[in-house]
Amino acid sequence: MRRNWLLRCSILINVAVVLYIASHLLIGSGNFALGPSYIISDEVLKQQQQPAAAAEQYKQYLPPAQQRLLEAEQQLYEVQQQQQQQQAQQSVQQGHSTLVLKIQENGIGVQEVSQQLQQTRQLAQSGGNQQQQQEQLMLEARDVDNSNLNVDDSRFDVPTERSTVRKMGDVLYQDGQQQQQQQVVVAAGGIVPVSVGGGATGALNGTDIFSTTASMDADAKLRSLLNCHDRDYEPYIGQRGDFWVMRNYIRAEHGDLRCHETITYTTHADYTFLDNLVPLLERWNAPVSLALHAPGTDFVPTINSIKYLRDCIPESHLVRQFVTFHIYFSSKHIPKLVPKHNQVLDTPYNCSLAIPYFNVSAAQLYKTQKKLLYPVNVGRNIARDAAMTHFLLASDIELYPNPGLVHKFLEMIARNEPVLQRKNPRVFPLPIFEVDNNSPVPRDKAELQELLRSGKAIPFHKRVCSSCHGVPKSKEWIAANETDDLGVFHIGKRIGYFVHWEPIYIGTHADPHYDERLSWEGKSDKMTQGYALCVLDYDFHILDNGFLVHKPGIKVLKKDPKRAMLAAKTNQLIKKIIYPELQVMYGTRKGCAV
Repeated sequence: MRRNWLLRCSILINVAVVLYIASHLLIGSGNFALGPSYIISDEVLKQQQQPAAAAEQYKQYLPPAQQRLLEAEQQLYEVQQQQQQQQAQQSVQQGHSTLVLKIQENGIGVQEVSQQLQQTRQLAQSGGNQQQQQEQLMLEARDVDNSNLNVDDSRFDVPTERSTVRKMGDVLYQDGQQQQQQQVVVAAGGIVPVSVGGGATGALNGTDIFSTTASMDADAKLRSLLNCHDRDYEPYIGQRGDFWVMRNYIRAEHGDLRCHETITYTTHADYTFLDNLVPLLERWNAPVSLALHAPGTDFVPTINSIKYLRDCIPESHLVRQFVTFHIYFSSKHIPKLVPKHNQVLDTPYNCSLAIPYFNVSAAQLYKTQKKLLYPVNVGRNIARDAAMTHFLLASDIELYPNPGLVHKFLEMIARNEPVLQRKNPRVFPLPIFEVDNNSPVPRDKAELQELLRSGKAIPFHKRVCSSCHGVPKSKEWIAANETDDLGVFHIGKRIGYFVHWEPIYIGTHADPHYDERLSWEGKSDKMTQGYALCVLDYDFHILDNGFLVHKPGIKVLKKDPKRAMLAAKTNQLIKKIIYPELQVMYGTRKGCAV
């Protein structure tokens, strides 16, 4: 009996413990209870997974104000989901690359595999509408009393991305006479021009930004084809042989450039040649890298000339926007005072004073008084090395290109036609012409042909050194009609009749430098570089509709005994010292000569 009683007591105690635990479970944890509490918790989980369906199901039980808020939140969530899907699709497309580069035996061919331009524009347009919808919905939601609505939904933590408008530091460029002003919007990995109004060439106001590339599609092709590297735009002081160089001393307002987006006109001068800068800019409409020789007392009028061009003329906006000035001088002829790059423009030039570079004779120059030679190739190399773009046109400041050349050239490169797929290194020479003093500088090939027929224009240096600038197939080039696009008219070599050719061309940073031991007074300053191009088996891709025109005035041969003596010394320097060095450094090739 006692054992049975103890057993019963033990069972009762165990039952009581179980009931006690069960009661606490029922009271303290709704997640394990049956009935409404379990249902609500389950629906919360479902709502987090399917917010739209859950909201629709319980909307009828909410007050009208809270229903409106929930509807607004639901619409905003749908807009964000649509944006995320578009961005995901875009990322997949970019991940697989817009272009397939097909390596062929004769070069690189480009095969288009997507319609990126159309998709990018659609995304840019839809992005603006969606942003407006979101802002309107949020404004409506603010007016709803949601104090009694317990909403904890991670949907609304998803960030919404806006397209980024490029700053003036990322400016692109225009060509031609009349174009629409455009803002360039970075979206979907490309550049989409967005028209913001009309304007004339060169008119840059506020955030007006221009593009040289015909489309984002061409821009993407250029990036893939050139595979170039962006260069810095920082001021720098250093020595180059016997010269002090202040690179990027006065910088253009275009800021940093991407290496593929335009072409830089690289040139040199002293301040007496700066009257050529505006005519050059009006036709080039792209970056200019200008190295100015300013020894001794020539430094002050050089700086005053730059200030005058930047502030005192109707075309000053072109100078400020496009021209970067570099200053150099011999270590034996340092100016007395050289301001820091960030202080040089602090004191403006008095625009009521005389034009600093106007009507200045050579005898007034410090260079002339000290009997200094003009270090033409030092200036060429400084300007060229400072260019931030892959392509550059190393030229003389008195040579004006035909308008639209930058735009058409980059389009031609982007097309990458078979003629551009040859394995040899290449440059793109531009035929050069002179016009008489009474003739306007021709703007296109048709105008040039008319001036040639009337005798008012001639090939460059025809009466001075015709073989120095004679271009292969020049007669056929002149006879050929102008076309809308730019293309390669003929591929020439610097051999035979053209063995002493000194071409001016669009090239790259990979091309050989100019020999800095040669001066302008000694002549033949580009001959040694031409020899290097020949030995390296460069192709000379002569462009069909691109050309240069010298500042009006046809040159004639004048006897200059002093310069003739310097030329003779230069020839001996080339023959005995420079030419043997070139043979060692670059080798030899049949038919090539200095």
